[in-house]
Amino acid sequence: MEQKMIDALNEQMNFEYYSAHIYLSMAAYAGELGLAGFEHWLITQYEEEVFHAQKIYHYIVSRDARAVIKGFDDPEKDFDSLLSMLEIALGHERIVTGRINDLVALAGKLNDYATHNFLQWFISEQVEEEETFMDLIQKVKLVKDAGLYILDNELKTRTFSPPTQK
Repeated sequence: MEQKMIDALNEQMNFEYYSAHIYLSMAAYAGELGLAGFEHWLITQYEEEVFHAQKIYHYIVSRDARAVIKGFDDPEKDFDSLLSMLEIALGHERIVTGRINDLVALAGKLNDYATHNFLQWFISEQVEEEETFMDLIQKVKLVKDAGLYILDNELKTRTFSPPTQK
């Protein structure tokens, strides 16, 4: 691998670790609000981001290059609301998507087909990440009227049973 690609992958690996800490900070905020489900969900998101970083780490090492671990700024810890926190998370995932796209472009420019192939998993993963946050944001907006959300879930269970003829 060319050094330019190694440096870019190291940068992304460290950004994934930073992303993990953003979600851990968000989990702490949710926990403070007494939202154990959101706290759990965000801790799971933290674990997923650590996995992403480790995936990049192992790829760098497998290519006979050195993974370089760096520090990062403290993640944001105060949010205006749960909804604004989730919107910030979606914005962050869109930044990650742009960074992954830049890595794919760099791999193409350097004719590094192995890295290009490796990054395809991250392309698919980012589509899922953004969709997950968009769905969660929509649900949080719906629960502002909790009755509507409960009714919506109840309506999903409706089935049609044709009447029996006698």
